[in-house]
Amino acid sequence: MTWTGVILAAGFSTRFRSERPKVIHPLAGRPMIRHSIEALRAAGSPHPPVVVIGPAADLVREAAGPGVRFVLQPVPRGTGDAVRWAEPLLREEASDLLITYADLPLVRPETYRRLMEAHRAQGATLTLLTARLPDPTGYGRVVRDEAGRVVRVVEQAEASPEEQHLSEINVGVYAVRAAWLWPALARLQPSPVKGELYLTDLVALATADGEPVEAVLLEDPEEALGVNTRVQLAEAERILRRRINTRWMLEGVTLIDPERVYIGMDAVIGPDTVIYPDTYIEGETRIGRRCRIGPNTILRDAVIGDDCVVEASVVEGAVLADRVHVGPFAHLRPGTRLAEEVRVGNFAEIKNSVVGPRTRMHHFGYLGDATVGADVNIGAGTVTCNYDGVRKHPTVIEDGAFIGSDTMLVAPVRVGRGAKTGAGSVVTRDVPPETLVYGVPARPRPASGSE
Repeated sequence: MTWTGVILAAGFSTRFRSERPKVIHPLAGRPMIRHSIEALRAAGSPHPPVVVIGPAADLVREAAGPGVRFVLQPVPRGTGDAVRWAEPLLREEASDLLITYADLPLVRPETYRRLMEAHRAQGATLTLLTARLPDPTGYGRVVRDEAGRVVRVVEQAEASPEEQHLSEINVGVYAVRAAWLWPALARLQPSPVKGELYLTDLVALATADGEPVEAVLLEDPEEALGVNTRVQLAEAERILRRRINTRWMLEGVTLIDPERVYIGMDAVIGPDTVIYPDTYIEGETRIGRRCRIGPNTILRDAVIGDDCVVEASVVEGAVLADRVHVGPFAHLRPGTRLAEEVRVGNFAEIKNSVVGPRTRMHHFGYLGDATVGADVNIGAGTVTCNYDGVRKHPTVIEDGAFIGSDTMLVAPVRVGRGAKTGAGSVVTRDVPPETLVYGVPARPRPASGSE
């Protein structure tokens, strides 16, 4: 059996009350639709997934990312009609389809695999994923006969009072034999209530045809949560965050208060690292071993080496080598690269700069478009004046230099090896090595005995 995944994403998302499709809204650091796409890939489909989209769905195409095929449903006529538009692309590709929804982000890859394995092992024509919920309100109910066989699925709006009391619900995920599916879709009849073609009617159709219909019950009912409102989006976020945090704790990461730590899906954290409360680890952040992160810290697409400390700071698009100490209240912006044992203290900001080993910038300053050598002291209040209103200009500070407090380095400018600037200096010209300059504008110290 070879199978292909189909993701339905053509709905209007009216209950989400958004100008954008709900499936592109972020969930655990990814667009919602990406969770379904990545789960199908991880489940082992040999073919790229197919996403059925509606008109004006360019944002969905962009959010889905590469390696995905798209099919357009030009007019929204229901889920059954949506799958019909995929037939020309898929008729000859796979023996079976796994059909799911872009707003079912909590279904795990292993659940998809279990569904497909049961579908194959039982020789079923149609296998659906079901769950038992204490409150099934809003979900289609699974109707079984006296022998316990699934015979049909009835939507909430069309269910009788007796059927509404059933606790087994249809999740909306189906494995189906392609050779039976395509002609069966053409036989679906519009709903008398909404006039749409429902995929759920395939169950009754297969039963009437004498085709074997099976069901796989979810082990974790939380996976059945569909996201139709922002309330459900928040609930899905909570569930995914708990899964992610549990995973990293089992991998050897300490979370002081797991309920107050946000870790994105694509982050990586080394063992023996400790994460303090109110910390956000976003994007493709990489954190090494034995680090201390937080509290009150944001890491976004950052690379953190081993044995680092980042406290109450923002680090975005920056790279830290081993044994770097940042914070509290520092801001490292994109393009920043800090070498081993650099220390950046409170209210310091660095942007698009390379800082050499053991250099210290303990408090109050700005480095922008700078190259700083090893063992440099950046005094409090130092600013690289890198922007002239039109262009950015570089500053170079060589090894062992000492930059006095409140020094203004007016770029482009170079401070030589071992040179020093006096407090309050405005440096407008290059400073030779081993030279002390001070004043406004900064000038070299006069020779001994001169006026």
